[in-house]
Amino acid sequence: MESSGDYDKDSPASSEIQQKIIRQAYLKFETSDLESTADQIQKAIKENKGSVQNDSEEKGYGTSSRNLIVRIPSQNFDAFLQSISKGVSYFDTKQISSDDVTAEYIDLDSRLKTKRKLESRYLEVLQKATKISEILEIEKQLSIIREEIESKQGQLKYMESRVSESTFTIEFYKTIAEKEGVKVSYGSKIWTAIQSGFFGLSSLFIWLISVWPFVIIFSVLVYFIRKRLKRKKQ
Repeated sequence: MESSGDYDKDSPASSEIQQKIIRQAYLKFETSDLESTADQIQKAIKENKGSVQNDSEEKGYGTSSRNLIVRIPSQNFDAFLQSISKGVSYFDTKQISSDDVTAEYIDLDSRLKTKRKLESRYLEVLQKATKISEILEIEKQLSIIREEIESKQGQLKYMESRVSESTFTIEFYKTIAEKEGVKVSYGSKIWTAIQSGFFGLSSLFIWLISVWPFVIIFSVLVYFIRKRLKRKKQ
């Protein structure tokens, strides 16, 4: 039987499979209106038959931002990029990558075809086997081969998904007015100071309660020691 690690070197897969490219983009830019920009992007997603994988918002000191992870059919990559770039004066970050995975795809496809051929050969042998020990051994090998087939099918499916749909990570933010930031900052500091004072006073009160027996004992000892010293002087 053929080794399960071999693959079909003479497979015509390289001539049958088209080039496989995984395209991704990361965009970061500033906007004057978060809601308007989000609506523009949502419209572009719908027009290009895409889907939102993740949508998150974040507010920090000085900025308010939104982050979208979007999947777009690869044939609509350029059209979608052009749509969401409208109105953007400049990008803080604009990264576009194209990863050619054709060779890896061909290798996986060839190995999968080889595993299927090997499975067929084991099935033929299984039909002719008469001894229980032979049948059990063949079935064991078939189980291993089928697991490998499923694994390679999963890898190919995942790769095809990455190739057919491109991933866009879009981060856009709005700068908060300086005065507004100062108000929030001072208010936060005042509230923090009040909380710290309250917790500090509470801690002091609890500490006094916990040490008062020792204070009394110490005071009594000091009293008797001083009294005894006075008697000695007399």
